[in-house]
Amino acid sequence: MSASRRSGATDELGPDEPERGGPGDAAASHGPGGPDGSDLLAALLDGMDAALCAFDADGVVTHWNREAERILGWSAAEAVGRHGFAGWAVRSADAGEVEGRLMAAMHAPGRQVHEFALLTKDGGRVLVRTQSAAVRGPDGRPAGLYCAFSEVHAQIDLERSIALSEALFEDASWGVVLVDADLRPAVVNAHAAKALGTGRTAALGRPLGELLSQGVEELECSLAHVLAEGAPPAPAEMWVTVHTPEGERRRCWRSGFVRLASPLAEEPVPLGVAWLFVDVTETRQSEQEASLLRFRTNQLHRAARAAAECEDPLDAATVHLDFALAGFADHALIDRVAGGAAPPEDGPAAPVRLVRVAATPTAGPGPTLLTGRSGLPLRYGTGHPALQCVERIGSVRATVGAAPAEQAREWALARQWPADTVHALCAVLRSRGRTLGVVTFLRGSGRAPFERSDTAHAEDVAVHIATALDLAGREREGRA
Repeated sequence: MSASRRSGATDELGPDEPERGGPGDAAASHGPGGPDGSDLLAALLDGMDAALCAFDADGVVTHWNREAERILGWSAAEAVGRHGFAGWAVRSADAGEVEGRLMAAMHAPGRQVHEFALLTKDGGRVLVRTQSAAVRGPDGRPAGLYCAFSEVHAQIDLERSIALSEALFEDASWGVVLVDADLRPAVVNAHAAKALGTGRTAALGRPLGELLSQGVEELECSLAHVLAEGAPPAPAEMWVTVHTPEGERRRCWRSGFVRLASPLAEEPVPLGVAWLFVDVTETRQSEQEASLLRFRTNQLHRAARAAAECEDPLDAATVHLDFALAGFADHALIDRVAGGAAPPEDGPAAPVRLVRVAATPTAGPGPTLLTGRSGLPLRYGTGHPALQCVERIGSVRATVGAAPAEQAREWALARQWPADTVHALCAVLRSRGRTLGVVTFLRGSGRAPFERSDTAHAEDVAVHIATALDLAGREREGRA
């Protein structure tokens, strides 16, 4: 640039010669009302979350942002222009070492990380972690350095948060799923992917309804509530059915939810929900089985005490049937072998006929005719579960499955059962080595099919009923 331009004089330009600015004019040019380069740089420096200062090649402070002022208390006007940190931001005893390590960053490759104890304006000490790197000029030589620093405890908190996040998504022994505002998985850890029966990347962005067949509505409602209201005060247990390559699995997950908000926004902006869960299926199933066993044991005990007060053994058998029905089945039937007992296994293969002794509830749908006193046999067809039970001398389970309603109704009526029956369990009545009859428990469509544990309970009830029927038969023989 000419001396006349530096002194404020102007050069004459030819009519066709455009005015050319100096080397810095392009960087400083801006549109109407726009910021120039220095304003933009100042805004960037002051808006940083980390404290930043810069030194020229001689170690003189050239930049000092607001975060540095907040940490140490020295303003930019007080810091800029000072030579190093000696005498004001560092103790005199430490000044040489600190300055040497800082200035060494100008001649070292990459960034250098150090920890220093700096002095605040009010005389306190702050342990900071610094990252320093050289600032190179147009010729590639070091022209200075910048030093970004933050309080060590804040840095440790940040590193701890990052380490926690990485550990949750790599090594956690429980499921962690980050769900976005659209209620779709955004990040899934390895444990959660295994529980969902899919890969970590295969689950991303998919609706939860594609991963779960039952329980998805409750889960989505919980996630939406957390997005709107925040985390619930306690974990929630949810039963879900998971789609897996091996088929559907019924699982119970104890779930906790945390709403995620952006730390960069002035007001909390929901980023999604962190969903953490652990599988407690085996524990809950064990608790349910234990609770069910206690209930059934108590019912057997109460039934035995009530039956002991009955003068008529047939009334005692009905008492056992009534107590067994609670929480177990919708209908129950007692069918006695005509003639008193079935022929022994090595006896003649005569057809077995059954007569109805008791039915409960008596006001329920279906046939309620009691044929025990009249001796009229029931119209059970060949292959009826009750007849199979007598022939095998063992329990028999039967179900119509997922058949249409009309087909299920025909199935039940054909077996002389109430029309709403879809599941049946027949237990043989045995006493003194003889088969006396069958007790049948029936369930409607609102109940699950009978399982092995149900069979064991039905057989326990059958022992008490068989004893009462045997006693009734002996009394009848004695009166004869």
